[in-house]
Amino acid sequence: MFDRIELSVSSYDTAWVAMVPSPNSPQNPCFPGSLQWLLDNQLSDGSWGPPNRDPLLTKDSISSTLACVLALRRWGVGEEQMSNGLQFIRSHFASVSDENQHTPVGFDIIFSGMIEYAKDLNLNLPLRSTDIEALFHKRDLELRSCNRESSKGREAYLAYVSEGIGKHQDWGMVMKYQRKNGSLFNSPSTTAAALAHLQNDGCLCYLQALLEKFGNAVPTIYPFHLYPRLFMVETIESLGIGEHFRKEIRSVLDETYRCWLQGEEEIFLDPATCALAFRILRANGYEVSSEPLTGFAEEHFFSSLGGYLKDSDAVLELFRASEMIIYPDELVLEKQNSWTSHFLKQELSSSSKSADKINKYAVQKVKDALEYPHYASLQRLVYRRNIESYDVDYMRMLKTSYCSSSIDNKNFLRLVVEEFNACQSIYRQELKQLERWVQENRLDKLKFARQKLAYCYFSAAATICSPALSDARISWAKNGVLTTVVDDFFDVGGSEDELLNLIQLVEKHDVETSIHCCSEQVEILFSALHSTITEIGEKAIAWQGRNMTTHVTEIWLDLLRSMLQEAQWSKNKTVPTLDEYMTNGYVSFALGPIILPALYFIGPSLSEDVVRSKEYNLLYKLVSTCGRLLNDINSFKRESMEGKLNAVSLHVIHGTGAVTEDVNKEMKHLIQDRRRELLRLVLQENGSVVPRACKELFWNMSKILHFFYIKDDGFTSNDMITAVNSVLYEPIFLDEH
Repeated sequence: MFDRIELSVSSYDTAWVAMVPSPNSPQNPCFPGSLQWLLDNQLSDGSWGPPNRDPLLTKDSISSTLACVLALRRWGVGEEQMSNGLQFIRSHFASVSDENQHTPVGFDIIFSGMIEYAKDLNLNLPLRSTDIEALFHKRDLELRSCNRESSKGREAYLAYVSEGIGKHQDWGMVMKYQRKNGSLFNSPSTTAAALAHLQNDGCLCYLQALLEKFGNAVPTIYPFHLYPRLFMVETIESLGIGEHFRKEIRSVLDETYRCWLQGEEEIFLDPATCALAFRILRANGYEVSSEPLTGFAEEHFFSSLGGYLKDSDAVLELFRASEMIIYPDELVLEKQNSWTSHFLKQELSSSSKSADKINKYAVQKVKDALEYPHYASLQRLVYRRNIESYDVDYMRMLKTSYCSSSIDNKNFLRLVVEEFNACQSIYRQELKQLERWVQENRLDKLKFARQKLAYCYFSAAATICSPALSDARISWAKNGVLTTVVDDFFDVGGSEDELLNLIQLVEKHDVETSIHCCSEQVEILFSALHSTITEIGEKAIAWQGRNMTTHVTEIWLDLLRSMLQEAQWSKNKTVPTLDEYMTNGYVSFALGPIILPALYFIGPSLSEDVVRSKEYNLLYKLVSTCGRLLNDINSFKRESMEGKLNAVSLHVIHGTGAVTEDVNKEMKHLIQDRRRELLRLVLQENGSVVPRACKELFWNMSKILHFFYIKDDGFTSNDMITAVNSVLYEPIFLDEH
């Protein structure tokens, strides 16, 4: 599939190639095959361009059709085709001034230039003189606007639309943009226009190579090899079917990495390709520096062609790349994040005014990127958003529209939707199983306890998506429910005797509950803990080859003891130091029983050395620290009113009179640093002993925490209810029309 990506044919660019005279015989075409292609490929309505075009691409078709008519006139062939083409232009000319039409890049300059060229060829166009004058007026306004600017971006733009300037162009300036492959901007039309005026060997070799590869018709951009493949990788991953294409994806990434190391122009001269390559390579564990992105810093980007055109697609890629900060000194990404987010917000506010700058699908992508940063994006929600906004007729626009695809988009989307709904059905079955488990263990009888099963299971299903990982989801959700209940027990539900009794029972593990439990509450809690710990430990045998009951018990005891410490601080009105609080608090935040046992059901073998390793424990500490601080920032006001201490209040107490706002700001910086360190550990391959699939669970939990706390404390948010329904209850229905 990745090897069969096809670029759509550009009638517009093929026409300009066909207009190039032979260097040895100027009265004949240099590429007669391209001229013949134009004669053979006119559409039934008299136009040239993609068949079954969108009505909003009529302006594009008019531009392509006029270019084709000029090529035929240039060589005195195809009278009938010219007549039909001119008739199409005449009958659809109103689209030229239609603001709702998608407008090709440089249209006002190029189309007016083609009208002037038609005059030079003594070709009578069926247009009113007032219409032509209006076009020339728009062209002159744009050129005057360009001339008022002295930026490199403006110069690059004027070079890019050279075919529209023609004999008035400064071709010496244009040739400064020639690339190693001989092209100008990888654009066949610009390169052909230059060759027609200069007979440049590099331009000639580029076009010859292009025709040798594609036959007699050319695409509107070439080479365009890496970006569409990376885009397909991104698409497949973002729709939730990446695991079906692991081998193909790895092949694309290996090829991209080779090109990155070799400094290929296709990557490093194009901001979108460079940003996408950087982001995907880094996310997949390849060692790539952010340094090449300095070439697309704000001042450089807006001095380029893409910057002059305000290419929002490229800026979106740069923004998403800027989120992949994993080192403290990546200032280039910090700055990039700042200016790209500002630009995208401005584009969103003005998007309704411009149909061709940002279409509705692009608008949604920008909104999603700004609203859900990558560190707070849950896979299952990402899949759903991308499925629902998937554009089966995806087109891009340069000087003409184009697409690149190797799949039948409608059938592809249908299969993706079927898989999404099938997984959702599995999730609902698992949730019903968990609901029975809650009832069987009488957890719903504990009046003090919050009932958060749906949220606990949602956090598992939204991130541990594969149907094959049911055991991991069940372990995650059961322990999530139990940690919530135990937290409430230590917080409000249990007496000191009950807390101590529960810990003693877990320490002994196998006891007679009717004798050793001091209350019904303790009996319910211990029975649920005992059976769940035992079940998880024994289930792990099938995955790990050994019983993990002892380790899971240790994890729970660490949590219970840390919760007891907090209860005793509260009872004795002890004010711990911030270090004492955080050393205990990252454990008492209760992620240990949720994440760590689930690791045994992900797939890779986890030896005793791995689970006791420094890396394993640092991953756990980093994500737990993020969670503790996020919770404390968001719950500070409520807990202060209840007389409880947390990281924020302790920082104020032990600090130098800092106000809460300053403390919150400092805490958020600390969260950011820990989150980036966590991501660096997750992506690191050299020297890592924890398997990548297992490390992903720590990162998934970090994303869940940031998602929960992105607006408030999560459990009371309407957005959370919507998210739960999207993942667990509401199937996707395709609009087949």
